[in-house]
Amino acid sequence: MRSSATGALLGLMAALGCSLAAGASLAEPPAPGGADTTSPANTALVPPPPTEPPVVREVLLELGKRQISLIEGGQVLGRWPVAIGDPSTPTPVGRFTIENMVTNPVYQSTSSGKINNTVGPQAPLGDRWIGFKQSGINQYGIHGTPDAWAWTVTSRAAVSNGCVRMLTPHVRELFSKVQLGTPVIVKP
Repeated sequence: MRSSATGALLGLMAALGCSLAAGASLAEPPAPGGADTTSPANTALVPPPPTEPPVVREVLLELGKRQISLIEGGQVLGRWPVAIGDPSTPTPVGRFTIENMVTNPVYQSTSSGKINNTVGPQAPLGDRWIGFKQSGINQYGIHGTPDAWAWTVTSRAAVSNGCVRMLTPHVRELFSKVQLGTPVIVKP
């Protein structure tokens, strides 16, 4: 039977993340006048093993190569061609994070404010949106491309208003492998 002191010590050890060595146990204190038969090896506190930092996925956009990659722990999980911002409306360079992710986004013109309610793979933004930088009321993002504009991606053109266009199957794959807060690194 455990004394309240032993129970309290075990509770404190658990709160501190400590554990007993394999096969060890806490012995009750000896009765008054009795001999202590516990050995120091059986009551040693062992700290928990160190934990490795989590492996972080990141999106790497290389504007000069006009390609986007998904990287985890130094390994490339996927690499795809992209269309990027026109020189007069360039894709921003820097370190960002994914701020929002939308299935079937609705396009609103950055110049006129007009809304195009078409959704799905043939909509102006395709059927996936990965937003990574807010700029006033506008946002830069990675999105799908309707078939009519697929040539802009396959030719790796610089034609957008600053967003990053991907082919539909590619953006769907990327979308399924990232989450809010994933780093987005955009290099020249």
